Amino acid sequence: MNRTFTMIKPDAVENGHTGAILEKINNAGFRIVGLKKTQLKLSDAEAFYAVHKARPFFGELVAFMTRGPIVAAVLEKDNAVNDFRTLIGATNPAEAAEGTIRQLYATSIGENAVHGSDSDENAAIEAAFHFSGRELF
Repeated sequence: MNRTFTMIKPDAVENGHTGAILEKINNAGFRIVGLKKTQLKLSDAEAFYAVHKARPFFGELVAFMTRGPIVAAVLEKDNAVNDFRTLIGATNPAEAAEGTIRQLYATSIGENAVHGSDSDENAAIEAAFHFSGRELF
């Protein structure tokens, strides 16, 4: 079994899509081993997205991610990272495959409903950023 990390972003939480997104995750065969609703502080968002600090959208991204609550989760499944990236779809919801989370619930490239780790290494780093070991089951 592999693990991946996801966040249901503020836009999807605000629009009431948390339950539907979690249902899609469960129906796709993922086991949720950690789950919490929280709100990122400015310093949290800056640290989490530090890899994008030099990009022109960094300030907008940080403002978006701190404007409301998120739902963070650690998911478990064989081939978790790749299978979850397939489930969420392309970053641009207009290009996301039919039935993917972003096609169904995202409104734009910037407000794209969910985050999904892009590698096993980043999944471990991102999960550890949001969860202590005792919070994962």
